[in-house]
Formats: sequence, structure tokens, C-alpha cells
Amino acid sequence: MPKRIAPLSDTRVKNAKLASKDYKLFDGGGLYLLVTSTGGKLWHLKYRFGGKEKKLTFGPYPEIPLVVARQRREAARSQVAQGIDPGVVKKAQKAAVVAETENCFEVVAREWHTRFAPTWSESHAYWVLRRLEQYVFPDIGARPIAELKAPDVLNVLRRIESVAHETAHRVKFVMGQVFRYAVGTGRAERDWTADLRGLLAPRSQRHHAAITDPREVAGLLRAIDDFRGSLVVKYALQLAPLVFLRPGELRQAEWPEFDLEAAEWNVPIERMKLKKRIKEGRRGEHHLVPLPRQAVAIL
Repeated sequence: MPKRIAPLSDTRVKNAKLASKDYKLFDGGGLYLLVTSTGGKLWHLKYRFGGKEKKLTFGPYPEIPLVVARQRREAARSQVAQGIDPGVVKKAQKAAVVAETENCFEVVAREWHTRFAPTWSESHAYWVLRRLEQYVFPDIGARPIAELKAPDVLNVLRRIESVAHETAHRVKFVMGQVFRYAVGTGRAERDWTADLRGLLAPRSQRHHAAITDPREVAGLLRAIDDFRGSLVVKYALQLAPLVFLRPGELRQAEWPEFDLEAAEWNVPIERMKLKKRIKEGRRGEHHLVPLPRQAVAIL
């Protein structure tokens, strides 16, 4: 005849003291409290399934009080009676939670960004992630990407459009890339941004055509010479049409880069607008800019 176990009480559980080694306090039906030598108290359930003894963990006390531990014991015993292994059910539930967490939009987007950012310029990589962090992650970043639908994406874009129309189109393009990456890695069914064509106000068409008429070029040069702002800005404007470099490269120029006797400007390759992999391969090199006599005179 099996030994009868007296049920635990809240007081006994609360007052259980640590000892030199772990010990167990049994409540009956396979439920027991493991009191560890370090002072921890953990609920466990012993049960048999398929002819084997197994163990299930319910969590620590007092986060899991006695009454909740007993409820979980009864639920597990009911599953066993139906031919269901509660340990397998718990593992499946935990795996589902992990899968949702690992496959939420933000995690997938950051994974995509980490994978492709090395092929972009540093500024482009920064702004792609910055826009996602500012406009997208707060709304849908924590949601599983497989659960998102076209209306969810449209709601995000509409909110952006209300404050920054051009940015909404840029974010839509980036979100499309994230969705396509998720499709390719088996975490989403489709790119929902493809269904939103025409649902945002069209982008404004602004053309910044180059001046090709010599008379207009002459007018631009005269306007630069007549500039009445700071000397530094005026000299930069005068240098720009002589060296044909981007404003940022000119703005960040340092004196050691110039050899006025040789009429040369050696721009560090790291400051040029090139793909990151090209910069890495040419680290330490310089882009040579021959300086015409007018540029040397200005410098």
C-alpha cells in the first residue's frame, strides 16, 4: 500500500529553511518543492508516461504559489490521462514563444541590416537603421513578421507620411527589402509592400539638372565671386568647380593633404563616396586631385 503523503501548507512552504544539501517537500500526486542548499525553492512534478518516469518544472516559489502549483499538477495529470505528455507540450509552447521572439520584425530587420550593411556606405547604413528605429520598430517591431499583413504596413507608412512624405516612400522600400529577406529565409510568406502600390501620395518630382549652357556657367561663377558671406565659404565655393569633388570631401579637407608646390591634393580614400568593401580593400590609399593654378592661388 503506497505511503500516504500529508499535503503541504502555505506556512510550511514559506518557512522551509535551507540546509547543507538539497531536500524535497512532497505535496502528493507527484508534486514536490525542491529546497536547494543555496536557498532556492522550485516546484517539480514527477509523473510516468509511456512506462518511464519523467519530471516537469513549474517554476520558483513564491512566484508560483502553492495553489498555482497544484493547479498545474492537476492539468498535467489530466494530459497524461488523455495520452498527452505534458513535458512535450511545455517544450512545444516554449519553442513557439522563442520562435515568435526570434522572428519578430525588429529581429529580422536587424539581421538583414547586419548582413548587408558591409556592402553599403557608412552613412547609408546608418540612415537605413535609424529610420527603422524611429518610425517602424515602435509600432510593429515586436510582432512576428509572419503575422503582419498589408494593412499593418500601410498604417505604419500612413503615420510617417503625415509628418514626412518622402521618408514614407524610403521606409516602404526598406520594409520591402526586409520582407523579401524574411521570405527567402522562410519566416514570411510574401512582401506586403508590393500590394501598397499607389496607396501613398506620389513622390514629388524635383529635377536638379546640371548647368550645360556656358553662359549660365559664367553667371554662376560671377555669383560665386560676388558672394558676401564668410571668406571660408567663399573660398570653398570658388574651389568647388575647379576640383570636381563632393561638398563633404571639400568641407573635411585638411592642410596635410595638400602639396601646393606639386599642385596636388591627396584625398584619403576613406573619405570618398565608395562602397565599404572598396574602401576596405584600398585602405591607406589616396585619391589624387591635380590642382589648377587658380586653385593653388585660392589655397
